[in-house]
Amino acid sequence: MRTATSTGPLQQRWVVRYRGFVLIPQNDLTWLVRPERSPMTLLPFRTPASSVDDVKALIDWRLGQAS
Repeated sequence: MRTATSTGPLQQRWVVRYRGFVLIPQNDLTWLVRPERSPMTLLPFRTPASSVDDVKALIDWRLGQAS
């Protein structure tokens, strides 16, 4: 699910929610991945992945490693 958020009067940013995480695209073409709520199974991290699907696959892999 994509959600638009306002970061300034002329700037709009969208985020993606996936499996309890918020994926936030950054201006430097990285992604900031944060848990939506506590307790956190994974700490927030950045990834240089180029697509939403790449970031989702990385989250799936990290969740698999954590269990």
